[in-house]
Amino acid sequence: MGPQKKRREIPYWLLAAVFLALLFGWLIVADGDYALIFNALRQGVFTTLWVSLVAFVLAVVLGLLVALARVSRSRWLREIATFYIEIVRGIPILVLLFYVAFVGAPQFVLLWNWLLAAPIEAGWFPAMGVRDFDMTWRAITALTIGYSAFIAEVFRAGIEAIAKGQVEAAASLGLSRLQIYRFIILPQALRLVLPPLANDFVSMIKDSALVSALGVQDITQLGKVYSTSTFLFFETYNVVAFLYLVMTVGLSLLVRAFERWLKRRGH
Repeated sequence: MGPQKKRREIPYWLLAAVFLALLFGWLIVADGDYALIFNALRQGVFTTLWVSLVAFVLAVVLGLLVALARVSRSRWLREIATFYIEIVRGIPILVLLFYVAFVGAPQFVLLWNWLLAAPIEAGWFPAMGVRDFDMTWRAITALTIGYSAFIAEVFRAGIEAIAKGQVEAAASLGLSRLQIYRFIILPQALRLVLPPLANDFVSMIKDSALVSALGVQDITQLGKVYSTSTFLFFETYNVVAFLYLVMTVGLSLLVRAFERWLKRRGH
């Protein structure tokens, strides 16, 4: 009965999504307006993927470091990591973008010029101006900080899911704490957190649309500029939504396939 039940489950939502994708693909090919809009927004796809990928990789690295501090034996490290996570998670991503771009970046430039005043005067380093801090990197920095707090909790949950008996057994064999994390805890924790990390990447692609508020030339920003200059709001935002759906739904399907593969390997 089990296999027959599975055969009768037809993913109607996926069929509907494929139909919409085919419809929009046909419009882009057959309709001159949609073709022009697609060509105008095409560069924004690469910017969106670039910002999302770089910010996500940096957020994973920072999140892992914060998670290790969160489960550290040192109370000071635990308190600092918890403070960071709670504060950052309590700030909306859009507010964080504005704060990093218009408060953090100028302060960083002032700090750079102050710390390196002597080498700058000697000509060893160039003086930095506020405009030298590119808006794209300000957006990447903000997304990195914002998502690292959530990813840190994902890593923490994965680390704490490892049975304490394994840690005690490794310690009894003479392994150092660093070796226990390297050979016992992290390999197993990474396998547990890969699916939620992939889901976070999908979420970051959607949240990357917020960087248009800083003027970064992503899909949303290019769509905004094109629609206001041509007044083709309906057609333009149809294409914008379509491009985001292709990326997010496609990645979501890959994540589900990856989760099924992990389950099969687990058995």
